[in-house]
Amino acid sequence: GSHPTGEAARGANAQGRATLGTARRGRGPATDISPVLKDPDSFRACISLLASHLKKTHGGKIDYIAGLDSRGFLFGPSLAQELGVGCVLIRKQGKLPGPTVSASYTLEYGKAELEIQRDALEPGQKVVVVDDLLATGGTMRTACELLGQLQAEVLECVSLVELTSLKGREKLGTVPFFSLLQYE
Repeated sequence: GSHPTGEAARGANAQGRATLGTARRGRGPATDISPVLKDPDSFRACISLLASHLKKTHGGKIDYIAGLDSRGFLFGPSLAQELGVGCVLIRKQGKLPGPTVSASYTLEYGKAELEIQRDALEPGQKVVVVDDLLATGGTMRTACELLGQLQAEVLECVSLVELTSLKGREKLGTVPFFSLLQYE
């Protein structure tokens, strides 16, 4: 595909921001990404901006994109395609066939588990985790722990939107994090 540079990137960025800016209304503090999905130019801009950041930061070192259940699945495969790499899925408990490994995390209302297929990755493979939103960081951190169980190396976590007041980035420890848009 083509990669935005200079003016094209600024235009794509403005387009993406304009659409994402309107995306926030509707779901309260969490962010509704539906407008981005409805508009092919905005969706393309988001994928393009995430991909160019990852290319600049990691070059050709990425082996896989790991998409988080469920809205990370909307961006993971397109981002992986743009980068010329594969996409693996990190799912909620009980959804994946075959042998899996799991890690649990705490929610306000209890506990949840994430799983990945045991043979999804080889030890030492380099992975970038993608989701639509970083809020408290619990899911993203658990995904990193899960990838660690498979001895994969998490290069970075990325999301479209970050709710900065929830300090989710801090939960990721030393794993770098990048978001296209930040809201309080």
